[in-house]
Amino acid sequence: MDASVEAALRKWPSVPACRGWLGLDARGDWYLRDDACQAAGRFPQPKGSRLEHAGLIAFIGRNYAVDADGAWFFQNGPQRVYVELEAAPWVLGVQAGPDGGWIVQTHTGLDAGPVRQAWSDEQGRLFLDTPLGLGLVRSADMHAAADALEAGRWPLAEIRHAALLQAHGLCLSPQAAASGA
Repeated sequence: MDASVEAALRKWPSVPACRGWLGLDARGDWYLRDDACQAAGRFPQPKGSRLEHAGLIAFIGRNYAVDADGAWFFQNGPQRVYVELEAAPWVLGVQAGPDGGWIVQTHTGLDAGPVRQAWSDEQGRLFLDTPLGLGLVRSADMHAAADALEAGRWPLAEIRHAALLQAHGLCLSPQAAASGA
């Protein structure tokens, strides 16, 4: 977490959390969701306005974390901004590595570490369990991920998406959870 964020938390420890205003889609893109967008429906339909400012995206990525209830948030100074997730908290890029292995990185640019397990859900999406947690493989990187699976490098199982989220203690919609929906 950025030092400026930690200082703001010490200075203003009781700022109310914000819910529903930020979303992360299955491609690893962040979306700002204003009142009108939120009133039109739950994330990801409609998504909202895609964030494009590189500095803001990097700041969100550096200050992205999970709470004890499995809800992901971006710590924006003293305010916790909960994130509406389309499929998983991490969106993963997969590339063949120079040593014959595979490089797995998050949408925030972190090295995800070695893959412990792979799952395919009822929609055919591929999820990986890494030391950072559960992530969805970007559709653009499915070819490299398929090569890893075919090489027997990652154990693969089938699972329903809801069961996968439950097994990992994840909350896709902190706004819905807070409202009891």
